[in-house]
This record gives sequence, C-alpha cells and structure tokens, in this order.
Amino acid sequence: MLEAFLWGAVGASALLVGALFAYRASPGKRFVAAVMALGAGLLIGSVAFELVDEALETADVGLVGLATLVGAATFTVGDWFLERRGGGDRKDAGGAQASGSPLAIVFGSVLDGIPESFVLGLTVLEGQVSIALLVGILLSNFPEGLASSSGLRTAGWSLRRVTRMWLVVIVVAAVSAAAGYALLDPASGRTGAMAQGFAAGALLAMIADTMLPEAYEVEKVRTGSLVAVGFAVSLMLSAV
Repeated sequence: MLEAFLWGAVGASALLVGALFAYRASPGKRFVAAVMALGAGLLIGSVAFELVDEALETADVGLVGLATLVGAATFTVGDWFLERRGGGDRKDAGGAQASGSPLAIVFGSVLDGIPESFVLGLTVLEGQVSIALLVGILLSNFPEGLASSSGLRTAGWSLRRVTRMWLVVIVVAAVSAAAGYALLDPASGRTGAMAQGFAAGALLAMIADTMLPEAYEVEKVRTGSLVAVGFAVSLMLSAV
C-alpha cells in the first residue's frame, strides 16, 4: 500500500511542477493544449487496456458497462456541483478563476485526480505500476497545474499560496492511490470488476469534461490527431 501511496504522489507531483513552470516561465497556450490532448489519449488507452479489458475477465459486459455509467455519472454530478460553486474555470489559463471560489478550485482539482489515482493504485496491486498510465497521468497533470496556476497567477495568487493548494491535492491523490490498492482487487471477482468499471467511467468523464474541451479550444481540429498519438503511445507502452 505504501508503494501505491508513493506512486500516487509521483503522478500528482506533475501538478506542482506545472505550477512552478507557470510562475517561472511564460508557456504558450498551444503548448499547454497539446500536452493536455496527448495526456487525454494516453489515459483513454489506459482505460481500455488497464481497466475495461481486465474487468471483462471476471464479469459480464453488461455489469461492467453499468458500472462504467455509474462512475461517469458520479463524476459528472460532482463536477456540476463544483462548477455551480465557482470551480468550473479551474483550468483556465487566462485568469477566469478570479471570479470563482478558491475552495471550489481545490476540490475540483481533487475530483479530477481521484479516478486516475485509484487506477494507478490498482496497477501497483497487480505487480508493478503501469508505465502507460503513469505517463498519461503526468501528461494530464502537468498542463492542468500549468494552466490553472497561470490563471491563478493572473488573478493575483502568490506562489506560496498556489504551492500549498497543490500540495493538498498531491496528498489526496496519494491517499486515493493507496485506496485503489486496497479496494480495487480484481481477485475479488465481480466486486473487483465493478470497481474497475466505476473507475473507468469516472476517468472517461474527467477526460471528456475537463481535458478535451480545454485542448480543443486552442488546438481545434488538431486535437483529434494529438489524442490519437497519445492513444497509440499508450498501446505501445502497455506492451512493454
């Protein structure tokens, strides 16, 4: 479990790296959007190769599909609630967070990180951390930390305040990975498969709701090709 906790912290640490990069440099929006699109493709591949495929080994496709829908609905409701509380623009690089709630921004970032950290903990349980999933998490968290922190910098947040915020998110992500290690055991038959399906749905909803819209806003029609590249890289990494 400790190993899962540490890997969860490693994956989420890209948020803080992105924040530091945002305060020390001036990254362009196209760079942020391209990395986010690649990360989305990698995470989609992880859902297919790490979660759904393995869940179908111990449960019927109908049950796995139902669990996936429940997971997606759960994330969507949480994201909708936080958006109404002022966390909807947490990834905006232009400073739109200034009109939102700082606490909602923190909770929104936590919500984004829980599904992927859960799954990361599961891969540790299976013997070793998934390289494809870890790279996907890093490539999704780096632009999130970068874009969010760029906006918060524009809104007048100090680096110390932003750092404290991301440290809280990193701790929650590490705990989520440890929880994934403890709860998402595929050996538990249908229960494990349902948990895998739930995590897959939540992760897909997170990608669709928070990553792809931000990437498409900048990259437009190039977004699809970048996502496909990320997916192809995930496929190759899963074979390693």
